[in-house]
Amino acid sequence: MKLNRVALSALALLLVAALLTALSHYGILALPAAVPLAARWVALAAMVTWAAQRRSLTFWIVVSMLVGAEVGADFPETAQKFKVLSDVFLRLVKTIIAPLVFATLVVGIAGHADLKKVGRMGVKSLVYFEVVTTFALFIGLAAINLTKAGRLDPEVLAAARAGNVTETIAAAPTQTAADIILHIFPDNIAKSIAEGQVLQVVVFAIIFAIGLAMVTDKHRRPMLEWSESLSEVMFKFTNVVMFFAPLGVGGAIAYTVGKMGFAPLINAAQLLLTLYAALIAFMILILLPVALIARIPLKKFIKAIAEPVSIAFATTSSEAALPRAMEAMESIGVPRRVVAFVMPTGYSFNLDGTTLYLSLAAVFVAQAAGIELTLGQQLVMVFTLMLTSKGVAGVPRASLVILLATVASFNLPAWPVFIILGIDALMDMARTAVNVIGNCLASAVIARWEGEFDDNYQGEAVLDYHVQPDAAPAELHH
Repeated sequence: MKLNRVALSALALLLVAALLTALSHYGILALPAAVPLAARWVALAAMVTWAAQRRSLTFWIVVSMLVGAEVGADFPETAQKFKVLSDVFLRLVKTIIAPLVFATLVVGIAGHADLKKVGRMGVKSLVYFEVVTTFALFIGLAAINLTKAGRLDPEVLAAARAGNVTETIAAAPTQTAADIILHIFPDNIAKSIAEGQVLQVVVFAIIFAIGLAMVTDKHRRPMLEWSESLSEVMFKFTNVVMFFAPLGVGGAIAYTVGKMGFAPLINAAQLLLTLYAALIAFMILILLPVALIARIPLKKFIKAIAEPVSIAFATTSSEAALPRAMEAMESIGVPRRVVAFVMPTGYSFNLDGTTLYLSLAAVFVAQAAGIELTLGQQLVMVFTLMLTSKGVAGVPRASLVILLATVASFNLPAWPVFIILGIDALMDMARTAVNVIGNCLASAVIARWEGEFDDNYQGEAVLDYHVQPDAAPAELHH
């Protein structure tokens, strides 16, 4: 990326401001407090100017995080009033959850009513997807329980709780196994939506989708088209709400730093490192053995996926990488009919990086809130995440929707989510890249399982994919 004069000036001013602040803080250079303060604000003004030129939402979020941190550090009393911005953003995100989960699940299940025609390949794909994503969830749980990245200093936690009285919820009463099972099933879908009981919405959507798949095409098609339209609209709704993300993040960081200092941001950095380590562990411990067992030619596979994975990493949307990923898999010997079925289906049911992140992030929220979850509670949360993450996590930062839904379902406060949101763009790049790697490998594994992988394929792939009418358009938005 070529840097223009504004970008170079902004980076130079930021470096000078950081240097002056460090020299003054550690007493190496005796400077009036106003000098590093002025330098920081001039640098931030330059960063805002650069952001206005770039018009990148991710970059605006980073800049708003820097501005929020500075406001929180310099004007702590005033900064705490900016919490309203994060609360508004939070409310907007919560409105997305129920319709998005319902629509994507209905389209994902009823839209593939032709699974009966696909037969063995469809069953094998779904079994493979569920086994691999389950491993991803458990690796995420193991990683966050090992590093305890969310555990705040007791003084910081006390300050956080004092400022979030309305969000702090008393521990739920002890529930029997029967109570837990009953809680999964809705008695009134409108009530489930109003109360944010996302697992109940999921159960309703699954049963509704199965019923929809069983009716004749005359009755199925209008409802499926309506669900597809709802799904598309909700993805666009998510994009619109995300335009408010810089204000929400800026307000949240300003409030956090003003109330608790910079300690929570250290926890955020620890979470980022934990995620990257967990994703690397997942690829080495799960994906690599799977590739070896399926006798996938690793050198050819890695060379083929390099470009689509790079696209996914840079854009944080695996939708952008889908055409190249499909072409790449055909180029190494995966038949087109396998690629055309497995890849789009995988973008709903096989989001390995996103599911790992969600299990890790949900426990991080509990740790930050000072709430100890038992192994049983964590397992129920994993089950919830496994269901709710299907089909909605491919849009950049839409996993925030799933995370907030899970947090609400387990009576956890929402404020720690904003610690995560500040670094979400950096986490999004890695988890999206792993999503693409996982789906590319899935198509190769299923082809081998079906006995159709061509080890001697030398032809060039042609990018000419037409998704079946029954395949859900919403799934291609991941």
